[in-house]
Amino acid sequence: MNAWRAVVAAVGVALAGAAVGAVRAVDDAGNEVVLARPAQRIVSLAPHATELLFAAGAGAAVVGVVAHSDWPPLARALPRVGDAGALDLEGIVALAPDLVIAWPYTAPPQLAALRAQNVAVFVSDPKTIAGIADDIERLGTLAGRHGVAKAAADELRRRQAALREKYASASRLRVFYEVWNEPLYTIGGRHLISQAIALCGGDNVFAALTLPAPAVTVEAVVAAAPEVIVGGHDAGGRPAWLSDWLRWPGIPAVRDGNLLAADGDLLHRSGPRFVDGVAALCADFDKARGRRAKD
Repeated sequence: MNAWRAVVAAVGVALAGAAVGAVRAVDDAGNEVVLARPAQRIVSLAPHATELLFAAGAGAAVVGVVAHSDWPPLARALPRVGDAGALDLEGIVALAPDLVIAWPYTAPPQLAALRAQNVAVFVSDPKTIAGIADDIERLGTLAGRHGVAKAAADELRRRQAALREKYASASRLRVFYEVWNEPLYTIGGRHLISQAIALCGGDNVFAALTLPAPAVTVEAVVAAAPEVIVGGHDAGGRPAWLSDWLRWPGIPAVRDGNLLAADGDLLHRSGPRFVDGVAALCADFDKARGRRAKD
């Protein structure tokens, strides 16, 4: 019995050491983030990062978030520390974080100020759907929740693979994705949403554009003759401006009734719910193919 207790005690010590030992992960900017122990107090400076942290099992360690961090519902009650344009540096420092998760376009001078105070900053900016799963794992590692995070990441990968297999042989659709109407913005070929379109069997008509969210003209859209027009709206539902395209009945998407709405809360955030948005987009594309086939 005493020998068994000694083994249990030794295992306990080993586990405790693992829990408080140094952790490290490379962020999406290529920087290695090293913590002396798993993060206990985390501030999220992007809504998608808040979702990633909760998916990684680190929600209990999140002590502050930026505006629009509204998912999961528990995040809505957390202290706000500014928005993408301006951070509340005093508020962040007062929360005594041992890790800050940032988006690279969030107030760079203020991020530099945090780093100058020796605050560890992990930059989250997934460029691929697989990258979302990778970030979940990395954040789980930094928060000492690797097992939970890996399970969540693997499930995301499984769902992505299932969608890829399902739509690998689907007939192609020419797609215009509208982010905003005035001025008229779309997404370039390197954007995460363009990858979602491709996974669902679509071709972004502006894939040749390299900017993430370039401005285009109505004339360019008409000339591209998309078979599907998708309007993404952060507030959810169908954006009123999507119906503006009815003025151009010669566009195949208008002719066939393929003016589709996408939930921007899913597709405009590189978080764990992005795959939910992809699945919904793929289902809408299936319906669009059916309407096209009837002509």
